[in-house]
Amino acid sequence: MNTREGYYGQWGGAFIPEVLYETFRELRAAFHAAKQDPLFWQEYVDLMSTYSCRPTPLTGADNLSDHFGGARIFIKREDLNHTGAHKANNVMGQGLLVKRMGKKRVIAETGAGQHGVATATMAAKFGFECTIYMGEEDVRRQRPNVFWMEKLGAKVVPVTDGSRTLKDAINEAFRDWVGSMDTTHYVMGTVCGPHPFPEMVAWFQSIIGIEARRQILDRIGRLPAAVYACVGGGSNAMGIFQGFLSDPQVELVGVEAGGRGLDSGEHAARLAGRDASAGVAQGYKTMFLQNGDGQMRDTHSVAAGLDYVGVSPILSNLWESGRVRFAAATDAEVITALDLTMKQEGIIPALESAHAFVQAFKDAPRLRPEDAIIINMSGRGDKDIFTIAHAFGDPSWKKFIMDRGAEYAAGK
Repeated sequence: MNTREGYYGQWGGAFIPEVLYETFRELRAAFHAAKQDPLFWQEYVDLMSTYSCRPTPLTGADNLSDHFGGARIFIKREDLNHTGAHKANNVMGQGLLVKRMGKKRVIAETGAGQHGVATATMAAKFGFECTIYMGEEDVRRQRPNVFWMEKLGAKVVPVTDGSRTLKDAINEAFRDWVGSMDTTHYVMGTVCGPHPFPEMVAWFQSIIGIEARRQILDRIGRLPAAVYACVGGGSNAMGIFQGFLSDPQVELVGVEAGGRGLDSGEHAARLAGRDASAGVAQGYKTMFLQNGDGQMRDTHSVAAGLDYVGVSPILSNLWESGRVRFAAATDAEVITALDLTMKQEGIIPALESAHAFVQAFKDAPRLRPEDAIIINMSGRGDKDIFTIAHAFGDPSWKKFIMDRGAEYAAGK
């Protein structure tokens, strides 16, 4: 897939300031040495099987399958990972790499907060100092995750620049790294940024696809007709897609944030929409939501983790080549799919993951009963309780919040 190191077709690269060249050279060397060492991968797998929950299950969604007809629906349960999402796969792998490099501090950006919680967890386990950058808007939306990051010992820094979301948190993390690179490793949370981050994060997340391919063959004796994953930066999507990239009969479907609609201007659909164009920002070349002057547009999604202006250069290449189909799910469709999944299966997807469910539910009835599809459930929805309760207009939850607020104000 790479025509030159760090590139995927025309996408990728490492557009970095000169002050970071040596840091990136050191990181590339350490990563490539680890990647060539089978003992490192085995150490990683052993860690994830004892500290997390690997292999995560592949759950047959029988009730949803009956509800829609057509294909059998299976759910890859990354929500059962330690910290509640696929993010643990990447951060624990990078934690082992940090130990190899001998650094003592880690920094990270986070949107939905799951990457921040996972990084803070990894730092606590390995004894690293930890700082997490998070857009002020996402701090407001994801207060439970902020609470856990702080209790795990991390310093959470709200970013007030720009749209106060994920892209701004990434910018601030890079600023920190420029001034602390001798002792600090930047734990990039997704398959974006300058080389080697896309390759590195994709490698650690590939454990999802390796497992899912083996599990579906064990369950039904054949490959699925399609695999679905939500796409913000794209780490969970690349994780599961890598298990099936070499199988052209398996359709790969990435689902972006349609927000309030692709015609509204309030969305985060880069590859499924019409508002993105090629550009270079945050150290790499990909498709960005930007205006004609190259200024990044504001984005919107009910899911904080999909509210990002760019997308993985690997996915841009797979989109351009036609290997991955991209769709978008609106906020309203996401809430409907979430509600149905909870009531049919007793499973609560994260708002990010629910985007993948939307498109899978649209496609399943058009497939044959002997077909199977896999939805990658990248995380669990308990982190989204405030947003979900608000979306449902739940009066008892509103009363609970008001009562608790009054008790806090009274010092109880």
